[in-house]
Amino acid sequence: MKLYTHEMAPNPLRVNIFVREKNIKLETVELEFMEGELKTDEFSARNPMQRIPVLELADGTYISESHAICRYLEQMYPLHPLMGLLAKEQALIEMWNRRAEFNILGPAQHCLRHTSLAMAKLEVPQIEQWGEANRQRALEALNVFDSQLAQNEFVAGDRFTIADITTYVAVNFLKPSKIPVPEKLENLNKWFQRVKKRESISTKRTLAA
Repeated sequence: MKLYTHEMAPNPLRVNIFVREKNIKLETVELEFMEGELKTDEFSARNPMQRIPVLELADGTYISESHAICRYLEQMYPLHPLMGLLAKEQALIEMWNRRAEFNILGPAQHCLRHTSLAMAKLEVPQIEQWGEANRQRALEALNVFDSQLAQNEFVAGDRFTIADITTYVAVNFLKPSKIPVPEKLENLNKWFQRVKKRESISTKRTLAA
């Protein structure tokens, strides 16, 4: 298998941490998305959406979308499950994973892409008002996660899962999006400081390093 990725982009980083957490060995190819490498005909043949990450299988199949790649790897490497075992656990992990993706990471990405001059060539047209609206959406969601972590050691319960990976990447991405995490969210801040020390996260540079 071969993974087309980039350590500093949030969605590829989600898969990278997932792979390291499960100790999966595969070839990785880092692509410079800011240099237009995703727009080439060669890469478009792998993913017509022109996004990373993309997982290439031995039979020539290409799987894109972070969650789809993680789902495939979870099935292929079932030891140390990160997506749950029983139906209830799987549903709760999926619920919190999606909440982190759609309510923190997505808004943070919109905020950056629509308010940063450096992203202007990738986001056409840029709509500054949309970026600012998403800034507030991300801040509101952080309160929900802080309340959840007041009752749980990890985002979806008592152990580290893909929901923690997505939430970590989402909160980590707030920094380049210039969305500060309020100090009053003590549970969220303590959780973040704890999980960023995990080997799967600390062994590679991240956006908040």
